[in-house]
Amino acid sequence: MASSATVRLRRAWRRLRGRPVGAQVATLAVAAVVVAGAAYGISSATSQAPAGSSGTTLAGSVGGANGVGVDQASTSSRGVTPDTINVVFPVANLTSLSSTLGFASDVEFSEQAAAIHTFVNEINDSGGIHGRKINAMIENFDPTSEADMRAKCLDWTQSTPVFAVVDGLGTWNGDNQLCITQEGSTPLIGQWTTVSDWTQKGSPYLWWTGPDQAVVLRTLVEWGKASHLLGGGRLVGVVAGDRSSDQLALTKYLLPDFARAGLPAPVVETLASNVNDSATTNAEAPLVVQRLKARGVQSVMPLIPFNSFFPYLQAETQQQYFPRLLLSDYESTITEALGLIPVPYEKALDGQLGISVETLGGIDDTRPASQGGYVTGARSCYETWIAHNKQPPGTGPFIDSQGPIVSWCQAIRLFAEAARRAGPDLNRKTFVEAMASITNFQGALTPILSFGPHKFYGPVEYRVLRVHNNDPKHNACVLKYDGQPQGTCWQIVQDFRPLASG
Repeated sequence: MASSATVRLRRAWRRLRGRPVGAQVATLAVAAVVVAGAAYGISSATSQAPAGSSGTTLAGSVGGANGVGVDQASTSSRGVTPDTINVVFPVANLTSLSSTLGFASDVEFSEQAAAIHTFVNEINDSGGIHGRKINAMIENFDPTSEADMRAKCLDWTQSTPVFAVVDGLGTWNGDNQLCITQEGSTPLIGQWTTVSDWTQKGSPYLWWTGPDQAVVLRTLVEWGKASHLLGGGRLVGVVAGDRSSDQLALTKYLLPDFARAGLPAPVVETLASNVNDSATTNAEAPLVVQRLKARGVQSVMPLIPFNSFFPYLQAETQQQYFPRLLLSDYESTITEALGLIPVPYEKALDGQLGISVETLGGIDDTRPASQGGYVTGARSCYETWIAHNKQPPGTGPFIDSQGPIVSWCQAIRLFAEAARRAGPDLNRKTFVEAMASITNFQGALTPILSFGPHKFYGPVEYRVLRVHNNDPKHNACVLKYDGQPQGTCWQIVQDFRPLASG
């Protein structure tokens, strides 16, 4: 019999299905991280041995030291021939995961391979990269199996000659990123992110298209204080997962951020977050909410994965306790929130604010970005996609501005930009030096990506958003391309502005 948590997830997913595919994919990607996280427990301090390995921790297998500088990278050209560049594109097989968690079976993941081929062919058909064609090695993997991911990592870094791994959707995560980079000295461009410890260990081979979560938390605190959601006598609570990644984010980054901002220490509650132990999470969530309510906490910052976020919101709703939430890209709470209104969590989520580096609040069509349409990078991806599929421009259906097609487009074009900058002598060192030189790159999920010798994540800006259940009579949400109102939307409260310094 399905657990009560699974039943709630299925109900929530039926609501989330009304969102663009991008929101659905993002949630499934988070689900993959959470389920895999149950196997290894993400921690930069003591990485757990991947299932199926010899039992030696990943950190232990490389001495537990941080990575080296860009100028000390390997000069290996493994995976590069005079005519080709072997690049792995890992695509998660989420069929079993979606079935287990009750996600819709009609989420279109088959378009991922088509997207990869479209944007790789765009590069190859234009002469490739200094005469070399990208050899796209699309590899399916099971994101719930550490043994499968570990085996594939060792194959790509030790057996099959692979120059780089490019992960467009962020499903190659956790210790598996360090297996590729820290252990395998192989470049990886990935969307999944955690705190800065990760890129320090994977340096100089690990590069993120998403935001460093340490920077997200610092920005969240600075914005929360400026918006009077933190400080000013308000009692603030933090609900953190019991995963080592959440505890690391809390103790090493968030609490020092509070102190740095001159804010009193928040009330901290820990909530069980193991996806395989929903009974404990369901039992603890009402108690966590009860204690926050009894203390008179007015603002709450959730540092919990989606399988804990749902029970927490359920407990808030049952106890009719609706504090201000500070949502963010940390575990995608700002993205997930929109899929959970108008029912059952409208009172808990409608009108709540958060921050995101993504172009949430936009519309999936070719109106100028200033009117809510695609940013420049996403528009270019769309134009390539419709040309490849021989679709009349501007007629719709439009690709999702946060969907898998745009995600793969951004990652592939970023790889190609670095490979071009590396010059004809392409090796690991010239590639990572080129990555470190990329600034003001036109992103698609995020408007601008900039990197540096010590900056391994791309986003530089964030916007403030409000989760909104639309009233068609007032049309507070931007109208869709066909003139029809949206049912729910992210309203842009403050447009893009610089992230906090890392």
